[in-house]
Amino acid sequence: MGVLRKLLAWVSVPVICLIALVLYLARPFNPDNNRLLGAAVARIGRALLGMERPLEGRENMPQDRPTVVIANHQHNDDLFVMGDLLPPRTVTVGKSSLVWVPFFGQVFWLGGNVILNRGRSQKAVAVMQATSQAIARERKSLWVFPEGTRSRGRGLQKFKKGAFHAAVAAGAPITMVCAQEYRDQAVGWSGRRESVAIRILPPVETEGLSVEDIPQLMARCQKQMAQAIASL
Repeated sequence: MGVLRKLLAWVSVPVICLIALVLYLARPFNPDNNRLLGAAVARIGRALLGMERPLEGRENMPQDRPTVVIANHQHNDDLFVMGDLLPPRTVTVGKSSLVWVPFFGQVFWLGGNVILNRGRSQKAVAVMQATSQAIARERKSLWVFPEGTRSRGRGLQKFKKGAFHAAVAAGAPITMVCAQEYRDQAVGWSGRRESVAIRILPPVETEGLSVEDIPQLMARCQKQMAQAIASL
């Protein structure tokens, strides 16, 4: 049953994306499309998986000003765990190969999301800095997995600098979304997915910080997230 649930959940993703293409084509590159799609994918996916998602700190997610959201990345199923937590007008960051995923890749591109070539780190930082201008000028929020790759539940990995460069350059707060460690496994005869708890931490302000402050800012955010994850 667990395998069937997972299969149905992931089959639902391209189907939802195909339907969403109508919305994306009607208003291409509108960043609020991503929030609506994320909510649909996550809620339908969790229903098919039979997954509960306890949430603490929803009030800490800014709704009336741009923010840079950072979250820990464990499995592909993070899409179902966190997809409905995007604040308004949010763009996300993904690797260039995502563009070729049927239907999902097309809505990802039409959502105005940031596409990075992970093999060119200097260019990636430059793209993040350019994105910071969109945060300030177009009042978009940015969602980033700062670890850059999936940890598979092995604890919080080393952060990359891009999201922090973007936040400091834009003077936008950093909002941390912390998911408890999970194993991507089904539980019991019904195949329901184990519960995954989420905690959203109060935003960390970056107004007045400079590039020289980024290492300390990264260390502060990583420490707070590690402590929150350990307590979930």
